[in-house]
Amino acid sequence: MSPTEAVAAANDRNLTLIDVRERAEVAMTGKAKGAIHVPLSRLRDMADPRHPDFDDAFRQTGPIALYCASGGRSQTALGLLQQLGYGDLHNIGGLGHWVQAGGAIEPA
Repeated sequence: MSPTEAVAAANDRNLTLIDVRERAEVAMTGKAKGAIHVPLSRLRDMADPRHPDFDDAFRQTGPIALYCASGGRSQTALGLLQQLGYGDLHNIGGLGHWVQAGGAIEPA
C-alpha cells in the first residue's frame, strides 16, 4: 500500500493507522490525522491480546498501516505485528510520506 492509498483508505475509515514514533517526536510534529500513537517500545504489549496493556484499537479486521519518521521503525513494527499473528500490514514509510500524499496532520 502506498502512502497515497493509505490516505484514501484512512479518509474512508477503512484503515487502522499507527504512528510508532516516540512521544517527543509526536509532540513536536503532530501525527497523521486519525492515527493511533503507539511507540515502538510499547507496541508488543499494546498489540498482544494476552497482555494487560492490550489496546482495543488492535481489535480490527481491516488493514493496518504503520509509519514512523522515515520507515525503519515502522518496518520493525510490521515484523513484530506479524509475529503476533496480524495480517494485512503495510509500512507506508515516514510522516513526510503521509504529508506528501496529501494526508492531514493533527496535534498530538
